[in-house]
Amino acid sequence: MGSSVTSQLRAVLFDRDGTLVVDVPYNSDPGMVRAMPGAKSVLDSLRARGLAVGVISNQSGVARGILTEADVAGVNARVEELLGPFDVWEVCFHGPTDGCPCRKPAPGMVHSACRRLGIHPSEAGLVGDIGSDVGAAEAAGATGVLVPTPVTRSEEITAAKLVARDLAGAVDLLLGGA
Repeated sequence: MGSSVTSQLRAVLFDRDGTLVVDVPYNSDPGMVRAMPGAKSVLDSLRARGLAVGVISNQSGVARGILTEADVAGVNARVEELLGPFDVWEVCFHGPTDGCPCRKPAPGMVHSACRRLGIHPSEAGLVGDIGSDVGAAEAAGATGVLVPTPVTRSEEITAAKLVARDLAGAVDLLLGGA
């Protein structure tokens, strides 16, 4: 994406598991939440710049009967305790076969977050660790940045327009290398 998008960046949205916090599949225990390296400082720097920050998270464990919405809320509260307040949270509880328009890679949660923040999707970036995160950003008209982890598939890395080594690098790409 060109600098015209990055110069008007007003919000950075993040995937939760594998991006902001260490991925614990279907985690229902707030005590197991661990921040990814550098996540707190990256979020603090965005807040200091006056940018909104948000979380966009698929939580299909609810649809699968593995988690409750209250479990997810407890884990999300712990994420905020560790990483500070978020301006917006969007969580999809549907499973992959439910056809939900909000479940990543569909753009619904990105659109909803941007509406709630009063911005256009082109003014938002979305940072995530898998292709569906970047896909949701692109489908919504936002800028997606992939930060690969061991679960990221090689074809997702190849397909991504923007790839960063870590969260700080992702934010640098969104801010135009500033």
